Parts: sequence; structure tokens; C-alpha cells
Amino acid sequence: MLAAIHINEDPHKLTLNDHAPSHPRFQTLWAEMRVLQASGVKVMGMLGGAAKGSFTRLDGSQDQFERYYAPLHALIKERHLDGMDLDVEEEMSLNGIIRLIDRLRADFGSSFIITLAPVATALVDFTKNISGFNYEELEVMRGKDIAWYNTQWYCGWGDFSNPILFEWTVFKGWPLDKLVVGLVTSPANGSGFISMDLVGQSLTLLTARYGGFGGVMGWEYFNSLPGGEARPWEWAQGMTQLMRKHSTGTTAKKKVVEIDGSWHAHVPKDFEYYSDESDADS
Repeated sequence: MLAAIHINEDPHKLTLNDHAPSHPRFQTLWAEMRVLQASGVKVMGMLGGAAKGSFTRLDGSQDQFERYYAPLHALIKERHLDGMDLDVEEEMSLNGIIRLIDRLRADFGSSFIITLAPVATALVDFTKNISGFNYEELEVMRGKDIAWYNTQWYCGWGDFSNPILFEWTVFKGWPLDKLVVGLVTSPANGSGFISMDLVGQSLTLLTARYGGFGGVMGWEYFNSLPGGEARPWEWAQGMTQLMRKHSTGTTAKKKVVEIDGSWHAHVPKDFEYYSDESDADS
């Protein structure tokens, strides 16, 4: 996944992090992306994130939407991206996100992958999210077009060392195969980092109960532990081994789960976000 794409005030100045996608610094990136795709790996872009503005600009009048959507459409087409992760970390209307999903589907077809990245608490309590709209309503109305949810279990929005929030999410009726657990790959990338040992313990509990779920996602790649910047692939390698070790090969049907009703999703006062590049100029 390429992150993060930003739609800026000037619609002609779309950026990938802090630079135009055509900047020479990305020549190696685009070349390696084509090699991955030729090997059968799907490469998606990620729109939005903590740098606000992209979705506000796409949530206005139809004329405004067309003006700001055009450069995103052009980037997807030019770079042959296989999908788009919509990381809405600002207020957006339900109608606005539906319009964007519908347009992506109409323009790029049924094989184009569309995902979203809600904070984990948003799937159990619609008031405890940072996207504005209700994800349960979105799933009912456009679930057929959403491949999965890259849920954010960090920065105070979830703790995967304790599977209770995941249990609540399943209890609410979310499809197991659409639940991807997003984790920070290093304490430098945000609060809430947990070790592979703790991840493995939670996977053992959850796969014993459900048989499997959508998978695990890491933020970010470049400095992932234990290898750090010298060997960042070791985190993904370790997670792959854990998932394969605990996977039964099938996703069990939803089971009735008894949960203490006194539990409430914790909402942090501030949502802190870290990246290798500053998005301040976006």
C-alpha cells in the first residue's frame, strides 16, 4: 500500500506524502511497484490519513467533488493502482463517502479493491470514531463494494493484546473475513505497539474461537521491528508466520459470544500520528 496520497487546496497539486507523484524521488518506487504487480502482488494507494483536508474537499458540491476527484482519478489510471484505501480521519458525511465509493467502482470496475481504515472502536460504537459517518450504516449500504476494513488498533483506539474489543466487533455482526487488525510496527510510529509474542497469544485465542479472520496490517513498513530500517521486512515475515501457524484454513461462522455489557470503548483525548515524512505542508 502506497501512503499517503493527499488532495490539497489546489486540485492540481496532489501529493504523495510531501511531493508530487511525478517527483524524481519516486522513480525507484514506481519501478518496484510494477515489478510487484508483474509478480501478482496487488498494489493499492491510501488516501487521507492524519493530514486532514482530502475528504473535506471531496465532500462538497458536485462541482467541487469533480474538481478534486479528477487528479485522484488521473493518478490511479496513470500508475495502474489496483485499489484505494480510504483512511478518513476527518469529518465526512455518509453521502459523501458513498459518492466516492460509487465513483471509484464506476470508473475502475468490479476488480478494483476498495477498503476503509476506521479506528477499531468505530465498529462497536459509531460515536467513537474520527470519520464522521456511521460505519455500520455504510456497511449496510455499500458493504458489497468494500473488500475489508483496515481497523486501527493503536494510538488509544484499541489494544490487540486483549481480544475483548475484537470479540465485541464480532458480536456486533461484522464479517470476520473483512476484519483486518492494524498494528503499529514500531513504538516510533505511534503509541500502542505490542510485541509479536502478545500478537501470537491473541491470534491463538481468536483462531481457536473463530477459525480465522481478515488478517493483520502494519503501520509503517520502513522501520518495522525487529529488523528496523536495515531489515524492515522482518515484521511482515513474522506476522505471516504467525497467521499461517494459527490459521485453520477456514473462517468459522459467527458464534454467539457472551460479553460483559459493562465494557465501554475507550476514546483517547488526542489522536497522535507519526510518519517518516512530515505532512505539515500538505
